[in-house]
Parts: sequence; structure tokens; C-alpha cells
Amino acid sequence: MIGRARGVVLAGLAGHVIEVEAHVAPGLPSFTLVGLPDTALSEARERVRAAVASSRLTWPARRVTVSLSPASLPKSGAGTDLAIAVAVLAAAGLIRADAGMSAVHLGELGLDGRVRAVRGVLPAVAAAAKAGARVVVVPDECVAEAALVPGVEVRGVRSLAQLLAAYGNSDAHELAALATQAPLAPEPGSASPDVMADLADVRGQAEARAALEVAAAGGHHLLMTGPPGVGKSMLATRLPGLLPDLSPADAVEVTSVHSLAGTFDPSVGLLTRPPFEAPHHSASAAAIVGGGAALARPGAISRAHAGVLFLDEAPEFPTRVLQTLRQPLERGEVVLHRALGATRYPARFQLVMAANPCPCGKYYGPHPECTCTPHVRRTYLHRLSGPLLDRVDLHVDVRPVRRVDDGPAESTAVVAARVAQARERARARLAEHGWGSNAQAHGRWLRDHTPRAACTDLWRALDHGVVSVRGADRTLRVAWTLADLAGEPAPDAAHVAQALALRTRELA
Repeated sequence: MIGRARGVVLAGLAGHVIEVEAHVAPGLPSFTLVGLPDTALSEARERVRAAVASSRLTWPARRVTVSLSPASLPKSGAGTDLAIAVAVLAAAGLIRADAGMSAVHLGELGLDGRVRAVRGVLPAVAAAAKAGARVVVVPDECVAEAALVPGVEVRGVRSLAQLLAAYGNSDAHELAALATQAPLAPEPGSASPDVMADLADVRGQAEARAALEVAAAGGHHLLMTGPPGVGKSMLATRLPGLLPDLSPADAVEVTSVHSLAGTFDPSVGLLTRPPFEAPHHSASAAAIVGGGAALARPGAISRAHAGVLFLDEAPEFPTRVLQTLRQPLERGEVVLHRALGATRYPARFQLVMAANPCPCGKYYGPHPECTCTPHVRRTYLHRLSGPLLDRVDLHVDVRPVRRVDDGPAESTAVVAARVAQARERARARLAEHGWGSNAQAHGRWLRDHTPRAACTDLWRALDHGVVSVRGADRTLRVAWTLADLAGEPAPDAAHVAQALALRTRELA
């Protein structure tokens, strides 16, 4: 006899509805699982068998074969345990034969029969809805997350016995009230900015504050160079507060990434504010871009999607880690190749880097007190390679604050209002091309629409090798952002000159 059920497996954020077929036939008792399962999924044989026994049901003492279709699709994780159990018990005649195909089942089984939470419920339920499913069965603590997907009836279960009782097994009724499992706490993520942090807390630093406003208004990448204690980290952590709320599509995508990474708290609903990730400089390449032996999991750059990735003490990061940022900065996604295939994750983030001018941090001003040798100073900042820096639109010097600079400072709310107005001007201008900010505009469009008279200094800098072709395009993007902040329909020569200065200044 054959029993069937449906489940979902994830490859990155892409979910695939699979059919679980169970065949119970005469022969020596055995349990065979086929269909390219990984190690965690292969262990479902023992979890499912123990969960069924704990539900006081008799496991069929026959030859049990479970197939996960399509067989060519690699499958990972323990999220199909529930579907496997339903298919086997349907094949054994312990529940209704059609019960397994009435819904899509997601959940890991404990040895005592409880249904445990799994990662990636939101993208999995979204994939089930896209495939036409109308009912999804999920662990009880995942109901709030699954309910974020519209058009799907979500049913939460605490135990396998509770589900089997609903599927017509009378022996399971007495165990249907198993104790509810304590919710799994989200795994700790990277540092996030204090929600009470305000830009008014930053005293002085007029130039750095202006650069931060430009970065927020245009979605530009930013490098801040200066001695320790001048406020580089304070400025970076206040950037998310200047950014507008996520669009509905971005909110779903960002929430899906955090659900898959295990850092999402369903009680807060969809993530509507730009995320902020600040990995330590000791983080590995896998921690930054994502990693895993079979199918890779999202890293910090994907968790920062549609938000901010802050690299404090950027030259201290391993060179290999910094070089892995180049592809995501250009494409807005990261492609991770592993043994079972390639996995794609979104990675459209704003990169903010902070760096000291030298290892001791004192090489600044007209009379530096630096104790580093010229060779050490030269190699320190050269850890940030030319190709990486060429992708950073704004380079700003952050100098020590003097008492004369300690005046009234604008709050986050005031600056965010100007940023919102500038973003709206850019969105109205670029919407027909599918671009949401100036940082996404293509070079050809920029060159065709920027007044020729405004670009004289830029082309001269290009001829003298001061900027590359990529750098020239990025300069034009910043110039358009400056024009948007000023309420001008197009940049003029002053805007282009200011944008060029923001790319080429050096700490003196």
C-alpha cells in the first residue's frame, strides 16, 4: 500500500514543494529513505520511528520505503519529518489514505512525538502558497510566522498524536494533549543599533554627518577614516534610522532570510525596518557571505539585505573576507557553490566601513604623534584593496571634535525627513527603469541624463587617472543624490565637484 504527503524543502530562499511517498510491503522489517536526503534528513528514519512509538501507535513491522520526489532535487534539514510520518502511517492504514495530500506539512519530530519548530517557515509557506496549497500544517510556535503569508490556512500542531487524531486515528486521541514544547529562542545575531540612538547624540562632525545624509539619501556605500574615539561607530549605527521603511516586497524577503538564519522573532511580525549587521573583524568568510557543507546558509551580508552592513576596523578583517564583498556589491546577491548545488541569497546592502589611519590610530593632523613606520602605515590601509574601494561611493575623513564644534545638532527625525524627500524624487525619476535609488542607476543612463557642462571636472579627473570609469559612474550617482537633497531637477557642476571630492579626499 502507498501513502502520500506533501512537504517543502528550501534551496536558499527558493522553496520547492515535494511529494513524500511511502510504500509498506511484506518482507523483513526495514526503513529505507531515498531521494537525495542529506545527513539530517536521513536521520529522520529514527526520529519518525521513535515519535510514532511515543504516540502509542504500532510501527509497521514490514519493509518501509519512503521516496522524496522529485528525486533529482537535493533535500536537506529535518523539516520533512512530519510529512514522512504522515505518509508512512497512511500507507500502513493507521490514518485516512487521503489525509496526507490535504495539506502541506512542515515540522521536525522529537523522540517523544512533539512537533518542533524549524527554520525558514516563512519562505517555505510562501512556496507552498505559490504552488497552490491552501492548508499548511506547522509547529504550534511557528503559526504566527506562517500566518504572515496571505491566502493560506495555517494549522498549528503540538504533537504528532494531535495531528493523527485529526486525521482519523482514534487511538491517538488520548495523547493529543501532549505538553506544549517551550518555544525555541531565536539564535543571537550580529549587533543591532540601539532603537533609541539618535543622530543628535553625535556632537560636531558636520562633514561626516553630511556624508551620512548623502549615503542614506542615495543608498551609497561609505568609508570613514579617522583616529579612535571620534564617533565613526556612532555615525554608522545611526544610519538605519535615516533610511525609509522597507517596501512590502523587501519586508517579506528580509524576514524570509532572517527566518532561514534562525534570527527572526515571529512575535514582531514582518521586519519593516532596515536591518543592521556588524560582524566582528575575526569573523570568517563563511560567517560573512554564508556557508555550510552541503547547501549554504545565509551569512551577515544576506542578513543585512536592504539594510546596512557595518565593518568596524575594516583593515583588520582578513583580505579573503573583504574580497568576497566585491561580487555582492555589484550584483546585489551572493551565489554560494557547494557539493549539492548553488544557492542564491539576496545581498543588496549598504556597506559602511570604519578605519583608523594607521595601526596606532594617531597619524592625523599637521603634527601626528604616530609611532608606526611609513611601511606599516602604507600597508595598513592597503589591506582595503583598490577594487573594493572603487566600489565605495563616499570617502570621508572624521577628525577629532573641538569644543568650538560642540553646538546644537539635528536629530534623526529631521535628517530622515530630508532623506525621505530626496528618495521620493529619485524614485519618481527612476521608477520606470525599476531602480529604487540613485545607487542602482546604470552608468549609461547617468551619462546620458547628466548635463554635459556639469561633467567637465569629472572627465578631466578621468583623463588624469584620478578616478576609474566605474568611479566616474559612481560619482555621477552621488551628484544626483546631492541634487535631490537640494531639490534640483539635475546636478550642476558644483554637485559633480562635491561628489568628486567625496571620492578622492585623503586624511591629512
